[in-house]
Amino acid sequence: MSDTQTLETNAVSHWMSTHVKGFQGPLTAEKFAQGQSNPTYRLITPARNYVLRRKPPGVLLKSAHAVEREFRVQKALAGTDVPVAQMHALCEDDSVIGSAFYVMEAVKGRVFAEPTLPSLATDERYAVIDEMNRVLAAIHDVDIAAVGLSDYGPEGSYYARQIGRWSKQYEASQTADIPDMTALIGWLQSNTPEDDGQRTLVHGDYRIDNLLFAPDAPRIAAVLDWELSTIGHPYADLAAVIMQWSMPQGTEGRGLLGVDRAGHGLMSDAAFIEAYCARRGLTGIENFGFYLAFCFFRMGAILQGVLKRALDGNASSPEQAKRLGAYVPQFARAGLNAAKTVS
Repeated sequence: MSDTQTLETNAVSHWMSTHVKGFQGPLTAEKFAQGQSNPTYRLITPARNYVLRRKPPGVLLKSAHAVEREFRVQKALAGTDVPVAQMHALCEDDSVIGSAFYVMEAVKGRVFAEPTLPSLATDERYAVIDEMNRVLAAIHDVDIAAVGLSDYGPEGSYYARQIGRWSKQYEASQTADIPDMTALIGWLQSNTPEDDGQRTLVHGDYRIDNLLFAPDAPRIAAVLDWELSTIGHPYADLAAVIMQWSMPQGTEGRGLLGVDRAGHGLMSDAAFIEAYCARRGLTGIENFGFYLAFCFFRMGAILQGVLKRALDGNASSPEQAKRLGAYVPQFARAGLNAAKTVS
């Protein structure tokens, strides 16, 4: 298989017939527009629907597109307070469709592409954001030993590890010199806080469009896209939400820049952080600007990888990937601005 736009349904159907209990064909597939990193498809059969996520074909950056990890963490979270789709089966044999993939249950629900929640009435929006807050706290409160995820990430400083990893990923996918990104990497390396002992499950890309809400209630039915999950420091997930909200409005920026949040029934940054701290029994978070700067850096590095795949011809949605890649300098500048708030 040479591209990400189509799926060899005959090969998938044959594999599922021996690996997915209760599967019955015939099978057709529709590609989701979302999923820049790991191409995702709805699998349709007469009895039920499934979702398949696969690694993209071609040469990939080391440790990227880890569908095996996505499968493992979601399977481990079944039955916890973190809502996830039911995992059916993982295929690590590249010969089946050209790359590793997994199949999970298709969960019915709503995806909100933007945190402005324009499809909801003003008085419905606060409950959705509060539910987003509740589930984020639940992720960080998972007993990682009890669910078998103690070894899901290395010991030691999460931020030092992540800054090292994403600096290398950024350098490997760099297509132009961005001085602000270079400066941001240097600042983060010099200002990484000492490890405070917090070691929790982290999602790594927690934002509104990675959450599937119940069709008729402000309740999260499934947290999606666990590719960047690991065992690490919880404030990175929290800061990632605040980072996303600082972006421009629209389906690409997916932020709340310039929005009258009170008038739109949305939480302020401070209220979201306060609610999170209350749920986790925290008195507050010092030097939040560091965690925010880190998140801007990591997202910039991720988008640089998306751009590089587009230029190399391996992107899931090439034109969108190029547009997203254009945001890298903006993320770098925003990261440096966040750094200035650290006392």
